[in-house]
Amino acid sequence: MIKRRTSSLILGLLVLWSSATCFAEVVDIRASYRQISQQRQQSLQQQKRAIEVVHIAKKELKQQLSQLQGNVESTRQKVAKQQKILAKKKQQVQQLITEQRSDDELMTNLTAAVRISAKQLQELLQRSPLTAVDPQRPQRLDTILKQDYFPGLDDITAMAGLFLAEMKQSAMVQRPTLSYTDSSGHQQVGPVLMVGPFLAVGQAQGDPVLLSYNPQQLRLSAIEAQLPWSVDRALNRFVAGEVDKAPLDLSSGDALEQLSRQKSFVDRVRGGGVLVWPILLLAVIAVIIGIERGLFLKRVHDNTDRTMGEVNRNAKLGNWQGCEALVQGGKTPVYNVVRAGLQARHEDRETLESVLQEAILKELPRLERALPLLNIMGAVAPLLGLLGTVTGMISTFEVINIYGTGDPRMMSGGISVALVTTMLGLIAAIPIMLLHTLLGRQVEHIIGDMEEKSVALINIIHRCSLEPNCGCDS
Repeated sequence: MIKRRTSSLILGLLVLWSSATCFAEVVDIRASYRQISQQRQQSLQQQKRAIEVVHIAKKELKQQLSQLQGNVESTRQKVAKQQKILAKKKQQVQQLITEQRSDDELMTNLTAAVRISAKQLQELLQRSPLTAVDPQRPQRLDTILKQDYFPGLDDITAMAGLFLAEMKQSAMVQRPTLSYTDSSGHQQVGPVLMVGPFLAVGQAQGDPVLLSYNPQQLRLSAIEAQLPWSVDRALNRFVAGEVDKAPLDLSSGDALEQLSRQKSFVDRVRGGGVLVWPILLLAVIAVIIGIERGLFLKRVHDNTDRTMGEVNRNAKLGNWQGCEALVQGGKTPVYNVVRAGLQARHEDRETLESVLQEAILKELPRLERALPLLNIMGAVAPLLGLLGTVTGMISTFEVINIYGTGDPRMMSGGISVALVTTMLGLIAAIPIMLLHTLLGRQVEHIIGDMEEKSVALINIIHRCSLEPNCGCDS
């Protein structure tokens, strides 16, 4: 800037000088020099002042620059410090957000767990027969199960109280006065003996009646269950206070429900179809044959031991008239065999043996009468049951072909016929086969006994024929 001013001054002087030379030749050169010198001094002074001003301004600018640089560094330090603080705050905020999310998730899970437990508890109370004593128990959990309701500590305490009450009452024997439905559909009010949730017994005309719990109505109702004799007797004695043991239904009513729906033997027979009646007819005929054959063979066996024993004792004494008097008029096989032996006592041993053996073989069909029929009936009965099975399955497949397999109850009729006829066929066949085997063994035993006694009689007759002086009546 100073150099430019100097150059401008010189140029100005030259212009002045030129003009002075051109237009004022008469001007004094000295005056011009003095003027130039003065102007030069003034210019130098101005230049000096300008330089001083520039130095001062430069110094001030340097001070300002130094001060600004210090301010910038301080600002940078503050900014760095604030950035650290901001980063720390952001970290704290992120940690708080994470903790809040964790707490929210925990509270959500806790709320869901409480609601699930409340739902399970409500279902438990609805299924429990003890709710018949206090039907309002399940309704106390409706508030907790609302979607927009946040369960608190009081609600959890109430749930725990319901759980504990259910457990305590499950171990109690109580006799509250309740309203229940009897077997005729009428409402009755009276004392009900409750052994936990496992047994509920009411009174109907002085007799104990089993009660079943209905979860839909939250009340008890009488059931028509055919209990076994021992269970019914134990229940009556417990209700009467004679014993401290009672039959319990540990299946929460399922066993009583099964007993109430259990069919009797007559109902099952009626559901077996047409082929049930031939099977039952075979069973009845087999029973009649078995009774008749059993009594007949028992009488024959008793007569064999008694009659042949008496005959052999009289034969040893030579009392042949007494032997003939013992068998006179008898019609059982043993009498016929003994009579044949006594009539042939004068024959030789071989002929006597043949006569007795022929007499025994002649009575064998009479002893085995109806036994082949039993054998045939024992084989036919399961075949009839198998025939019922086949017809029942054919009926089932016809139903499937028409209606499909959507409803299993549509197929239960044919399957029931199949199973019932098979069951009855086996029930009839097994005793018939056992009876046939038993009667066959009895016949073999009688034949063996007759053969044994016949051999003894032959030996006695042969010994008497060899001793002329034995006293035998010829």
